[in-house]
Amino acid sequence: MTERIGDVFLQQTRYEAMEPSDQERGLAQPALQRVFASGDPIALPDIHAISQPASGLCESIEARTSLRNYADVTLSLEELAFLLWTTQGVKQVESERWTKRTVPSAGARHAFETLLLLHRVDGITPGLYQYCALEHELRAFDPVNDLVGRLVEACLGQKMLKTCAVAFVWAADRYRMAWRYGERGVRYLFLDAGHVCQNLYLAAEAIGAGACAIAAFDDARVNALLGLDGEDAFAVYIATVGKRSGA
Repeated sequence: MTERIGDVFLQQTRYEAMEPSDQERGLAQPALQRVFASGDPIALPDIHAISQPASGLCESIEARTSLRNYADVTLSLEELAFLLWTTQGVKQVESERWTKRTVPSAGARHAFETLLLLHRVDGITPGLYQYCALEHELRAFDPVNDLVGRLVEACLGQKMLKTCAVAFVWAADRYRMAWRYGERGVRYLFLDAGHVCQNLYLAAEAIGAGACAIAAFDDARVNALLGLDGEDAFAVYIATVGKRSGA
């Protein structure tokens, strides 16, 4: 019987198959953040200075569902800041070696960068941005011709990418994880993506919005659109967010 790709991956990323990692070899660790966007920084509201949603955790968990149809209304900049903080917010930086954030990550590697397709956010020009978590700010990418239409096509026609207020794309910085865990770290990237996206679902519910995760996409086309090389940096998970009708 032909060996399945998934079986090969699981076998070759077992602990007994691992060689010493670059951390174990004494090599310098990669930076805690990788900035892809080149625009000037746009400061986000301090998460501790904005009004917190009234919805409780139990209510958000019970209400959580995938939402694909959104009201044609904007998110406030404070709401966007809240969503970003709950999914990748930095609570502590320890001697430039690791960060504590609002989501768990294997070995505190936090190997994701959050890219954002902003459609309707108060005071922000629509376009492609990066959330720089260490500074809690946005940076814009250079404009991409027909980005939305091409992203919809790359995501197999999922049209909520056109109608959402914002789409999140979590891009992996592979070496930030592999430095400690080698090839087994690829497993942890996908586990970490689940932690991040679930926080987005619950945070979206708390502000009267909803989210829908997207895993069906053409990897090469999405990476090319976002300027990612597809090997050292690549898209792992996408999610749309928008207000519920009547919210």
